Amino acid sequence: MSLILHIETATQVCSAALSRDGLLMEEVVAETEMAHASTLMPMIDALLKQNNVVPADLSAVSVSSGPGSYTGLRIGVSTGKGICHSLGIPLIAVGSLHSAAFGMKEISKATGTDLLIPLIDARRMEAFAAFYDASLNEVRPSTPWIMDESSLDEFADRKVFLAGTGAEKLKALYSTFSNVVFLNENMHRAAFACSLAFEKFQKLDFENTAYFEPNYGKDFIPGKPVIKGLK
Repeated sequence: MSLILHIETATQVCSAALSRDGLLMEEVVAETEMAHASTLMPMIDALLKQNNVVPADLSAVSVSSGPGSYTGLRIGVSTGKGICHSLGIPLIAVGSLHSAAFGMKEISKATGTDLLIPLIDARRMEAFAAFYDASLNEVRPSTPWIMDESSLDEFADRKVFLAGTGAEKLKALYSTFSNVVFLNENMHRAAFACSLAFEKFQKLDFENTAYFEPNYGKDFIPGKPVIKGLK
């Protein structure tokens, strides 16, 4: 049996969750934007107490591994590493966009050739993006993406779901397109990491607590993304 603490801090709003064998027990979300440093540990303490869990009960800690906010990721990963080090338990890294895509699939009920594109805001008309099919297979790795009116042209024959803090930038351009669906729910949540982290826990896919660092993102390179299976 596993009892995992999940920490999500890739965006302005941070959250924490507890899961047992991959199933969500409870999630708490800090409503104050970019207050990670002052709210994360009290939030975790409250979460454990509300579920009658003491730190020694934890089997592992999962953290959002990026890309995303430099400050948010640094605080979340440092907190997770500190807990793991003090308890002697493993650290699990879950990609920020991967967990967001998991949430998108749960909410959208995507099927067939549907495409899930989670987006994390970067700056100007830029976002960190990843591309997943309806089975959560990654068809293109997480990448910086410069968005414009032609960004989704090559996906015209597929139903495309967009979500995340970076999706707002595309609404003005694509809100009337019949094949494009914007999901307004917050997808950057610790709850959506539960199943993914449990899979890694079962596979003993752990990070080095001393040396692990999150993926803060790379320099932006203009150009359209190339998707496997698309011409």
